[in-house]
Amino acid sequence: MNSMKIIKVIFTILLFAFSIVILYFTVFSSKEKRFKMAEHSQGLYLSQTMFDILKFQHPDYSDAYFEQSVAFNKRGEYAKGFELLDKAIELDPKLHLGYRGWMKLRKLRDFDNALNDFNRLDSLTPNFVDAPWGEDIDFLRGECYFGKNEYQKAIESFNLNIKNIKEDWVDIHTFVYLGLCEYELGNYEKSISEFQRALKQSEYVPESYFGIAKSYQKLKEIEKAKENILNKI
Repeated sequence: MNSMKIIKVIFTILLFAFSIVILYFTVFSSKEKRFKMAEHSQGLYLSQTMFDILKFQHPDYSDAYFEQSVAFNKRGEYAKGFELLDKAIELDPKLHLGYRGWMKLRKLRDFDNALNDFNRLDSLTPNFVDAPWGEDIDFLRGECYFGKNEYQKAIESFNLNIKNIKEDWVDIHTFVYLGLCEYELGNYEKSISEFQRALKQSEYVPESYFGIAKSYQKLKEIEKAKENILNKI
């Protein structure tokens, strides 16, 4: 019986010591260490609690607001996610505007407001080509204009993207978008040449074959249209 009491006491002491260590780390260790721990356990209750403590202790720490927002946005809880993200941007717009624009474009398909964020970011970083979330800003702006059916502006942005990155290194979908824009403008021969630029980089771009086929169909060259549809398949 005495041995059981001893075991319980030891277990209680160990649990208390563990709680003290966790409390110390959560509240008193350096903000950088706590940020990394919370970042790597993203979305868990402990992570969110640590971000809340960091925000309380360091209300101007934009990274804490930003990183806490990511878990909410990944779960589709955009109202809470963007509330936190907006605060991060209020504190450090140059650092976080690109991500918000990327989110608005890729997740919400909010082309107007995504474009506003990209343009604002660009105005804050003169003589520098931004890459929100790792993608060239002019490629992303081109997507926004394409989504708004502003095809000529989209073409201008995608061509700037090629100038920024160089033709051999640019995202292959730049040429696909250029082909789509020219198609929508009724420039079917130009559309074909743009799709072919994508195929020059890789033969495995089904969107290009499909786009070429549609353009040949508009040009009444049905055999060539069929040939490209078969390549797509």
